[in-house]
Amino acid sequence: MSFQPTIDEIHIDSPGYPRLLREIAAPPQILYHRGFLPGPSLSLFAIVGTRKATRDGTSLARRIARELAERGFGSVSGLAFGIDAAAHEGTLEGGGKTFAVLANGLDAIYPTYHERLALDILHQGGGLLSEYPMGTPALPHHFLERNRIVAGLALATIVIEAPVRSGALVTARLAAEHGREVFVFPGPAGHLHYTGSHHLIRTGARLVSSLADIFEDLQGEFSFHTADPQPTAGISPHTLSPDEKELCVHIQQSGSGCTIDQLVVLTGKEPSFINQKLTPLIMKGVVIEKPGGIFVTANSI
Repeated sequence: MSFQPTIDEIHIDSPGYPRLLREIAAPPQILYHRGFLPGPSLSLFAIVGTRKATRDGTSLARRIARELAERGFGSVSGLAFGIDAAAHEGTLEGGGKTFAVLANGLDAIYPTYHERLALDILHQGGGLLSEYPMGTPALPHHFLERNRIVAGLALATIVIEAPVRSGALVTARLAAEHGREVFVFPGPAGHLHYTGSHHLIRTGARLVSSLADIFEDLQGEFSFHTADPQPTAGISPHTLSPDEKELCVHIQQSGSGCTIDQLVVLTGKEPSFINQKLTPLIMKGVVIEKPGGIFVTANSI
């Protein structure tokens, strides 16, 4: 199948550059993209794991991605075989938007077997992303480098079936370094495909067995009986932590929307801290991110 994409690029200083990605330690200065970039109103989960996944692993990845999409969330992964492909496919099945970060220039799809999947991603409003210009091949070290982008675009990373030598472990480590949560689905004791997953749990990642566990840990207030991702309105200020209340006060006082840089100056906190506190506020519906900045929603606090 011939794949002739129109490729656009966005600089890190441009307004449309993904906010969460901008806040990591080494964001790409130029992000090439085919299709759409994730907008400020769409929260993404990274879903990663082994290329040589079992049937149970791919089934789980597909189901979790589909359930997230049905609740209004998107996904990001690497378009590889196994868990990556299952995550993209599950999001599409759920009617959601998914984004694939490639380890090569966007004038080619790697692996070529996934050209059809790449087109499906584009047709459903998602995107293909890369930090590499056209003509750049998929070199081995590029796969490790692109993992920071996968983790950086997402509010949290979900690991499904990762052996001890797995790029998914690199993605999980980078997510933790970015101040993002890492969730791990465990597997059978002694199973080689889960040795890396179990190591992550032993070293501090959150063990989960369902999407409900993930939302509970992220302190989101969601309805699990509908496909409506909107949280319950009118959240009491007593449910917010002191740090969350402080951020909301600064955002409200700004009047016309507040940026991450402004919050850094106003609070004296690091960008990673601000992002870590903003994520649950966005998920609770207390604040909303728009192109003009971050706003407190009416009657939230």
